Amino acid sequence: MEQHSPSIRVRAVTLMRQGVPNRIVAERLNIPRGTVGWWRSEDRKARGEEYEQPTDCPKCTARPVDAVAYAYLLGLYLGDGHIVSKPKQHHLSIFCNATQVGLIAAAEEAIRKVMPLPNVSRRHKPGCVEVKSYTRHWTCLFPQHGPGKKHERRIVLEPWQQAIVDAHPWEFVRGLIHSDGCRITNWTTRMVAGERKRYEYPRYFFTNVSDDIRRLFTDTLEKLGIEWTHCTRNGNPYNISVAKKAHVALLDTHVGPKY
Repeated sequence: MEQHSPSIRVRAVTLMRQGVPNRIVAERLNIPRGTVGWWRSEDRKARGEEYEQPTDCPKCTARPVDAVAYAYLLGLYLGDGHIVSKPKQHHLSIFCNATQVGLIAAAEEAIRKVMPLPNVSRRHKPGCVEVKSYTRHWTCLFPQHGPGKKHERRIVLEPWQQAIVDAHPWEFVRGLIHSDGCRITNWTTRMVAGERKRYEYPRYFFTNVSDDIRRLFTDTLEKLGIEWTHCTRNGNPYNISVAKKAHVALLDTHVGPKY
């Protein structure tokens, strides 16, 4: 870290104790924001002052949750989400295909609507973008968090979560499909007037190793009147298929493609 004179540090700490934000202190004294943040942290420690990150967590405050955004984000979390909850590290991550810029934007928007205050960032990896939000309060909103992989532990919605899903089932289904689902075009052949013809038809798939998460998906489909079938591959019932024309059309209307 670059060395600064003691007088500059004293001036910075004085401004911070007056309530001046780090950014303004850094600009006023022409020093890096990281340095200002470090000095603020060290000053708090010297005074025995514990820092509690401000929160707008709906479970810990009186702020109502954005139920529509939460239903969608819950689907994303159960599919491709992960929470890190350690003493010095707390964040929610939603993993998205790097080519699906619409999905990345939708995930970030849902996070900001559900919990606007925490910082949100994107981390680019080969073929993947990790949308991250930093606060320990994500475990309040996703009590399904726990050690190990989701399919290795029981996943059950709490009553308040189920009430949101019941009120906004399409958003929940949309989140699940946008995370672990896809829309594809299948084809088959049949004999017509002695001639074999090829027919193409769209269908939706949802694939998840967790029996509980698949059940949450199919239970919600049934409440919406959507018929589904298991599509077993290699003896594993991990794939849920929706292929009836009218029901695919409903999913097209309410879910739409991942893009």
